[in-house]
Amino acid sequence: MSEYFKGIGKIEYKGKGGDDLSFKFYNPEEVVNGKSMKDNLKFAMSYWHTLTGQGVDIFGGATQDKSFGETDPMAHAKAKAEAGFEFMDKLGIEYFCFHDRDIAPEADTLEETNKRLDEIVDYIEVLMKKYNKKLLWGTTNAFSNPRFMHGAATSCNADVFAFAAAQIKKAIEITTRLGGAGYVFWGGREGYATLLNTKMGFELDNLGRMLKMARDYGRSIGFTGDFYIEPKPMEPMTHQYDYDCATVIGFLNKHGLEKDFKLNVEANHATLAGHSFAHELRVAREAGMLGSIDANQGEVFNGWDTDNFPTNVYDMALAMYELIKAGGYPKGGTNFDAKLRRASTDAKDLFRGYITGMDTMALAYKIAAKIIEDGRLDSFVDQRYSSYNSGIGKKIVDGTATFAELEKYALDLGEVTTNESGAQEYLEGIVNSIIFG
Repeated sequence: MSEYFKGIGKIEYKGKGGDDLSFKFYNPEEVVNGKSMKDNLKFAMSYWHTLTGQGVDIFGGATQDKSFGETDPMAHAKAKAEAGFEFMDKLGIEYFCFHDRDIAPEADTLEETNKRLDEIVDYIEVLMKKYNKKLLWGTTNAFSNPRFMHGAATSCNADVFAFAAAQIKKAIEITTRLGGAGYVFWGGREGYATLLNTKMGFELDNLGRMLKMARDYGRSIGFTGDFYIEPKPMEPMTHQYDYDCATVIGFLNKHGLEKDFKLNVEANHATLAGHSFAHELRVAREAGMLGSIDANQGEVFNGWDTDNFPTNVYDMALAMYELIKAGGYPKGGTNFDAKLRRASTDAKDLFRGYITGMDTMALAYKIAAKIIEDGRLDSFVDQRYSSYNSGIGKKIVDGTATFAELEKYALDLGEVTTNESGAQEYLEGIVNSIIFG
């Protein structure tokens, strides 16, 4: 077996004085909140950006060579797998995530494509045992092929719906076989370009039907992991049906899927929806549906999904605060859905991207733990809502207050002329003092 990343050894934690190919803040064995950092964060490699992304954008072709020395499609698939497991091993990453079309190339027929998948999955199983790696989650690419131009589960064409179902069925089988802890639905084209040609309600109901069939089939073959939906507001469709966490949660509740489905929340998708990453995680957490995370960030001046490696420690600390408050990952982890910039062409850059991302996440997690341990934010919030702990406030919360009773109470009050300060600046100062103090 070839060595694909020659001259790069195993990446070690060396602290702040370390070189560019060492961790400065991520010490995998460091214990925070009673667990090692590697178990708190459960880092995963994204198969697609890491092993297939070539720096292509809408204005230009490939700048990064991901051939791994092969031209034959299946030989390339095996070399890509070998490179991926070598990459994970050198970085100390224990998990990976994939789309079905990432791991094996599509053939002329579905039958032949499935044979290719079986062949490469046999090989991935060997590599998983050799390197002691695990599958965090699998998913289906039901958006790249032209057949999905109008969507997959939401397509206007029943034949396309059936093809997508067959593809999802196979991907769930693979995920189950490889011991995946989750299976993700990202509706890459589940949405509409214009309402002028769209039956929105029909498409949404069909999406619900597809998810129910997938859930039922997965459970029937022994898949015990979580099903995830990954919200995304736009690109490529004018409007995506999985716009944000609140939209997805409402959809899941309407279709009776809330017991089996959680959310895989991505930072860049949150900001494209006009929310902070922390906001989306809070929405998922409050609903009991925070399942897994895609770690990245958007380019602030670009209006599309740029998938930069995360570097904003402040924003990520507030996100990790939500993860800790949720009690950590039920079964999910931290998948780096992040890619190199198009002009970063050195093999070392791929390692540098992951190192920077892992350091950012680790530093943010430790800051979030300190914010919670400090206690001032939680204490302030508890005090701010303390009027609901007794008297009329408690009756409101308990559901025993009536409009008539509240009217009488308000009449007896007279005018409500004062409110305590929200003290936002004070709270932001606390966060700054914890980060930089």
